[in-house]
Formats: sequence, C-alpha cells, structure tokens
Amino acid sequence: MRCGHAERKLCRVGPIGYCSLPRTKCGQSKNDGSMPDTTTHQNDPAASLAALRAELDRIDDSIHALLMARATVVEAVAALGTKGKVALRPGREADIIRRLLGHHQGALPRQVLPRMWRELLAGTTGMQRSYVIAVCETEPGNPFVQCAREHFGALTPLRIHRSPAQAIGEVSAGRAIAAVLPMPDEEEGPALAWWTALLHRDEPRIHIVAKLPFWAPRPEGAPLVEALVVATAAPDASTDDRSFLGLELALDTSRARLTSVITAAGFSPGTIILRRNRAAGVAHALVDVAGMVSDGDLRLAAMAEILRPPVVLGGYAMPLDGDQS
Repeated sequence: MRCGHAERKLCRVGPIGYCSLPRTKCGQSKNDGSMPDTTTHQNDPAASLAALRAELDRIDDSIHALLMARATVVEAVAALGTKGKVALRPGREADIIRRLLGHHQGALPRQVLPRMWRELLAGTTGMQRSYVIAVCETEPGNPFVQCAREHFGALTPLRIHRSPAQAIGEVSAGRAIAAVLPMPDEEEGPALAWWTALLHRDEPRIHIVAKLPFWAPRPEGAPLVEALVVATAAPDASTDDRSFLGLELALDTSRARLTSVITAAGFSPGTIILRRNRAAGVAHALVDVAGMVSDGDLRLAAMAEILRPPVVLGGYAMPLDGDQS
C-alpha cells in the first residue's frame, strides 16, 4: 500500500516506508496496522516501548532484506565484468554517498551515512574479487592504517609496509587491489617522494585514484593524516573531481613561473609541490588541478617550458564536508 501524499517520510505507507505528514494527518496511515499505534498505550509506557521496539525489528528485517537484494545485484554486475579487472570505482562510490546525503534529513547524524556505506561498499567490492589493501605506515600510532580501515572497511585485509615502494610493489604484483600512501609533501625525503616514480609510466601503470579521508570535519580520536590511494585501474570520474599532473622542469624554474605556465595552458592549479633534484639537474612538480584530466587532454600539449610531456598521475573525488548539505 502506498500513501497518496507527495512527500513520504514518516508514515508507514510510502515507497520506502514513510510519509512526511504526521500519521494523524495521513488518512491512509491511521488504521492500516503498519505502524504501532502507541496512542492506545498512553497510560502504559511498557506497552508503548514494546510496540516501538517491534517496529524497529520490522524495519531492521526490511533493511536486511534490501541488503541481500543489493548483494544479488552486485553478483550480477560481477558476472558481467571483465575477468581480472580491478573492482574499484572510487568515483562512483563517492557519487553514491553524495546522492544519499543530498536527500538525507532527520535526527540521524550525516556523518553516520558515509561510515555505513563505506562498510557496505567494501563488503560488496570484496564479493567481486580478492580485496587486499597495502598501506604505507610511516607514523607512530599507525594513523595511516586507521585511515585505511575507515575507508576500506573493518574486515578488509591490510598489508602494512614501512616504505611507499613496498606498498606500490604489492599493487604492481597484483597482490593488493590498491595502496594507501602518505600525502606528498615538499619537505619529505627522496624515499617518501613516491609520486616521482609514477612519472616513468612503468607497466603496469599506477594511478592515483582517491584521496583520504573522504569525510570532514574529523571527530575526536579519528586519524588526522591525509593520504592518497593508488591502483592499476585508472580513476573513474565523479561529479566533483581534481587531478594530479606530474611535470619535469628545468632546475631553476620558479614556482611563480610554473604557476603561470599551468594557468596559461588552461588549468586551474591548486597545491603545487616542487622538488629540485640537483644531482640530476632537473626539478619535478606535482600539481593539483581542477577537474578529471585524461591523457588526451589538449591542454597538456599547450604547456610551455616543460622538459618532458606532462604526465597525468591520476585524480580523485573531492572529499565531503559534513557541515554542508
């Protein structure tokens, strides 16, 4: 039975169970028996509580039935997929969570939804193929491990390494579906500047596909580190993305000049990390730009004063701000 009202959120007869009108104003939901009528137990709190708990049990059963139905669809998707293809779609996953948050309302905190769906998405991704994540942990207290757990699920196997090269090696060898690596920093040592190795485009090619954490602001006790996720799969576009470009430059190229070159080519740059390798006589730059950039983007060829053709190192869906609707 469906409620005839345009908005359906509170009474028990809408398409997903509820109508926005109070039950006393929704003629179809007064006496259909689908919601416990606590008005008959006003003088018996115990009976009212029992009726509400029974309704919660019914809702839980409905949620579980839908989860099982979703898993069946995921099995069908996996059967249609290409054998051996990496079952990782960070852009689509980001849009799923954005869409759900777009019409979320009520007392349930918004930050609960990403946590719930991250666990669900991790579980269903694991249904499609082996799902192991490599993590480069460089800090005491294992914040990068915590960050990986938050995003990829409590039960997803993690392989912990102390260097980015080891973690990337797991992905290259096919032993891990992705690797969580420290966010590049201009002050990091050469061994931690893992992104410079991606400039060589070795096979299998490694791409940046996500940025962690996906949710802000961070609650007390949550890991505060930032990380990037790499995989052999190319990043998939979402509705709000940024990309990373890798550049090789003359050793004396200034940051101002580099910014001018990038802007003149038509890109909107954000953070720029500039590393000067005096031993090799060159500089390398990691540039964060707006939008999802592909290898065939004509703007790449428009960059002047670049020693080698620019390399698209990957992209990521913009993390969510939980304080915004």
